[in-house]
Amino acid sequence: MEEEKLRRIAELREILEDRIRSLESEIEGLRALLEFVNEILFEMSFKRAEEMVVPPKATEAAPAQPPSPPPIKEPVKAIPLKTGGGETLANIYIEGRNMRVIPEMDKKFDIGTPPFKAFLVDKVLMRMHEIDQEAVRRGELMPDEALSFDIKTEGNILREILVRNVTPQRERELRSAIRWTLEKMYEKTRA
Repeated sequence: MEEEKLRRIAELREILEDRIRSLESEIEGLRALLEFVNEILFEMSFKRAEEMVVPPKATEAAPAQPPSPPPIKEPVKAIPLKTGGGETLANIYIEGRNMRVIPEMDKKFDIGTPPFKAFLVDKVLMRMHEIDQEAVRRGELMPDEALSFDIKTEGNILREILVRNVTPQRERELRSAIRWTLEKMYEKTRA
């Protein structure tokens, strides 16, 4: 009885340690991303003298209509997915409502390795897709707003996961599920 209790407590400690490592890794990635964003903001807000707009001279004709600014495009957000030990497995690129997962070049994830299909594809991605399709049937969602995904492979080796129409609420869930799946697959290839 006492041994069983100790075993459970030890398992709980291991789960907590894994979660802490995962969160520390995510915080490290977020700090790097914030630093990158701050650098871009600094560069974009600093203008050299030759970039400043010079008012037209009295003899020059002012343009009839100012040129329209280019459409504002949401920047691509890059998020590294790392193991608990800090090794990068893949990068997630988020642009608007699309999420692309690109494995690191030195990682070979075979899509036949569990838990890729049983967990990530069937329980996470297909479940979200089916929920959205049901919302489309009820008229709560437009068909082009429903989550969809493509998995690109070279043979059985994963090259990219593209998920379209990712809501902000689902982004975190997807990141967590993908990181967990790739980490488990990576552990199996190393064993």
